[in-house]
Amino acid sequence: MMIKVGIIGATGYAGGELVRLLLGHKEVEIVWYGSRSYVDEKYAHVYRNMFDIVDATCLDDNLQELARQVDVIFTATPQGYLASILTEEILSQVKIIDLSADYRIKDVATYEKWYGITHKSPQFIEEAVYGLCEINRDKMQGVRLVANPGCYTTCSILTTYPFVKEGLIDHHTLIVDAKSGTSGAGRGAKVQNLFCEVNENMKAYGVATHRHTPEIEEQLGYACGEDVTISFTPHLVPMNRGILVTAYASLKKVAYPDGHVDYPTEDMLLDVYHKYYDKEYFVRVLEAGMTPETKWVEGSNFVDVCLKVDPRTHRVILMGALDNLVKGAAGQAVQNMNLLFGFKEQEGLELVPMFP
Repeated sequence: MMIKVGIIGATGYAGGELVRLLLGHKEVEIVWYGSRSYVDEKYAHVYRNMFDIVDATCLDDNLQELARQVDVIFTATPQGYLASILTEEILSQVKIIDLSADYRIKDVATYEKWYGITHKSPQFIEEAVYGLCEINRDKMQGVRLVANPGCYTTCSILTTYPFVKEGLIDHHTLIVDAKSGTSGAGRGAKVQNLFCEVNENMKAYGVATHRHTPEIEEQLGYACGEDVTISFTPHLVPMNRGILVTAYASLKKVAYPDGHVDYPTEDMLLDVYHKYYDKEYFVRVLEAGMTPETKWVEGSNFVDVCLKVDPRTHRVILMGALDNLVKGAAGQAVQNMNLLFGFKEQEGLELVPMFP
């Protein structure tokens, strides 16, 4: 039996990507294309790639009415939106997958500090499951509310998680350098995202203040059972899609089978990647000597990871790449939906990366 789906924020970049992916999903029917900005306009007039594919008209963002009509709601909305309107009545009727940060961070004070807004429904934070499927898949049974992870956080966590979990790196030394395409900033018109501002330009932003920092720290903290503090610096690069993470950390010495203690080798660390990800369809561990590239994951739900050990400094360089609109947003949300409803996890997501 097909399930009915509603999308709030269907005309943003993440919402548009949700539509594209769900139209190719054999188990769902989209019945509500919600958009506060384009009410009563044809969806295909907003996204003309949907001409003769989607005949629907954009509806409003009446979450109460939508909850009565569908089985699951995706909210691809700004921070604070869902938290301001979510009620027990709504959650008792429908499952919600939220692409904003409203329910990702368990500590309310941390959320309010980094996002600069008051959380309006903290009573739902505890039950929300952080929807990083490769790590929290076993927590999805009977869940009503999924907090879909951020784009930078998904790439940063999946790239570093195995080594934090195994205690092979000193997490106090962890530095995450990330690059993102401009679609990560959303579809709204902003001067800093104009063509002349972005083209042939590259810049760091949110230095020491980016809001994904506490999200990465919290999830890595769960991995090692300690408080984690990282240095995280994102950069904007002149491309449409993609995130590339390069993370640096000092290695810890380990005991070898013959009893001597030394730093782990590159092959040993690659084996750890394989231990964690060989059974994960969407995480591809590249061969030794290869480095991830955004172009090789574009348009897909894949994350490519690899690493390099610097024997001079006894540091490891961990690298990951994903498409910020797919695995970094809409694709992961669909993956979460598949888990919630018992569908094949890859359903609607077996997409070959686009090239060129």
